[in-house]
Amino acid sequence: MSTRKDIIDSCRSSIKTRYERPSLGDLEPVEYPDVLLKFVAQAESVGCNVSFAESEDEIDGIIGAIYPDAMVIASNMKAVKKATVNPDEVAGAQALNHTDVGVVRAFLGVAENGSVWVPQTMKERDVCFISENLVAVMQAKDVVGNMHEAYKKITEKEYGYEDFSESGYGVFIAGPSKTADIAQVLVKGAQAARGMTLILIKDKS
Repeated sequence: MSTRKDIIDSCRSSIKTRYERPSLGDLEPVEYPDVLLKFVAQAESVGCNVSFAESEDEIDGIIGAIYPDAMVIASNMKAVKKATVNPDEVAGAQALNHTDVGVVRAFLGVAENGSVWVPQTMKERDVCFISENLVAVMQAKDVVGNMHEAYKKITEKEYGYEDFSESGYGVFIAGPSKTADIAQVLVKGAQAARGMTLILIKDKS
């Protein structure tokens, strides 16, 4: 079997025309006139339910309406009174198995792809992936247009950098997990949640 270098050298020798690499400085990030409107549309297009709330006091009601049959709800958010498991208090990630709904706090939304930024603000981050359904709660005002802006924001303390630097972990999540790798058949929940809901807390200012 050829070594990695042999394979790369073989590929390079087959290149007939070479082009200069594009300058990243010339790339113009996408911009939208209404980032919140675009964010909601993109999030829904990737399979999210999107709900607006006046305050976090409405979280339990929204979860109950969307997931009425949920028996195990995991969250370390004080506003989630329905939580039956706290990912900060379990012995290990295995204890979160069979979680019907995991509720986490998102710190940022990205309009261009409908993703949300979730730094590790819980002891067991597996709650983001092992739950059958994931609910992300964030402030509606915390939406940016593109990933260029997002990567600048997540280094700021108010968007979770303090927790991110402590844990060394954070993830952008866009909708429920899905794949069509095998026989081009769409399967939901292949690597993480089968369903996802975003609860956007309205800005009262």
